[in-house]
Amino acid sequence: MAASVFDSPLHARLFPVGNAGRLFTDSAAVRAMLLVEGALAKAQGAQGIIPELSAAAIHRASLEIAIDPGAIAAATGENGVSVPGLVAAFRTEMNAPEHAQFVHWGATSQDIIDTGLMLRLRQLLMLAEADLHDILAHLATQAETHAETPMAARTWGQHATPTSWGAVVADWGHALCDLRDALPALRDVSLLVSLSGAAGTSSALGPDAAATRAAMAEALGLGDPGRSWHVDRGPILRIADWLVQVTDVFARMGATLTALAATDLAEIGLGATGASSTMPQKQNPVTAGVLQALGHQATGLRAALGPAGRHMHQRDGAAWFTEWMVLPQLCLGAACALQHAGKIVATLQPDVDRMRANVDRTQGLIHAEALSFALARNLPRPEAQKRTKSLCASARDSGTPLETLARSAHPDLPDDLFSAAHSLGDAPAQARAFAARARTRAA
Repeated sequence: MAASVFDSPLHARLFPVGNAGRLFTDSAAVRAMLLVEGALAKAQGAQGIIPELSAAAIHRASLEIAIDPGAIAAATGENGVSVPGLVAAFRTEMNAPEHAQFVHWGATSQDIIDTGLMLRLRQLLMLAEADLHDILAHLATQAETHAETPMAARTWGQHATPTSWGAVVADWGHALCDLRDALPALRDVSLLVSLSGAAGTSSALGPDAAATRAAMAEALGLGDPGRSWHVDRGPILRIADWLVQVTDVFARMGATLTALAATDLAEIGLGATGASSTMPQKQNPVTAGVLQALGHQATGLRAALGPAGRHMHQRDGAAWFTEWMVLPQLCLGAACALQHAGKIVATLQPDVDRMRANVDRTQGLIHAEALSFALARNLPRPEAQKRTKSLCASARDSGTPLETLARSAHPDLPDDLFSAAHSLGDAPAQARAFAARARTRAA
């Protein structure tokens, strides 16, 4: 088994990550850090901190020069960070020592690494938003089409009251809409440039360090935090939390779909995949299972990421290394969940007839709550509940439908009391409200 399922040729189709995989490679990290070095030099050249000619040369070289990650592996192992080796290799490749001497002027390794990471996380969030857009469009269609398609709601795995398939879909969809709508604020407070120098004091960056940071932020399209966040990992943790929440919604969806696709319910079709090596009749809900597994992984990774926010003093290697080990897996897990969820919602096949049949096979017990409230119109509520429970027990023991027993004892009950459509409540409205919400923002 590969060290990570996301890097495994064997498991590439089971745990696909789409274009997000390109963001979490050594080459992508090096490229991002070179872009940061170029933006820093350009800002400092405009301020006169370093010669403008040298700044232009550094900026141009940062766009053109490629550094082999393997070539700086030894230096990274010795120094604990990749930037010293990267800067040395970059200066050599520039082949212009009169300009190369001004590379990385006043910055520290963490400034370059953290800002480079933010460039990649920005791309990750853009990809996630695009995936959410497509997923919500499919869910909106399902919700609208099946706003009044009755099915059994289940609590603790048991029949509760009727709901609609559209309302079930809307529950997932509203949660995803909340996450989609949270993205602008998340970007504003988390996608930040880092430029504070060795101990977060900007002492080597000169008297106009704040202006340099602001110019660098503008050049890279990142936010200016107005301070050092070397040991305040809030920006990273907020993005991680958002990714975990996305993964959790899909894990919840996967769990419900797995149950609905089970042989005894068979209310949902999840495609033709999932063959067994020995049982020809099997069609396992593989994709739904992957979503649940990714949710389990995300929970563990978020817990492991916690210590990364507990830096000692002004920088802590152990906390920082923890972040490097955990965050990419968490990001790729969310990307994988989005890939699988997109596949699922595009091919969801609700079996409307089976849903209705499963409602009807409860002997009418699914309408017990509606019966108790109907009886409460003429009886004290406790007495109405007591009679309803007694009627339910009789229905179970005798195999007689609850409606037959209830109408025999109370002939004046409403005609439509035992109709699933009568008991849907605002489920259709919830489904249509979600569909409208998803499409309004998408437009």
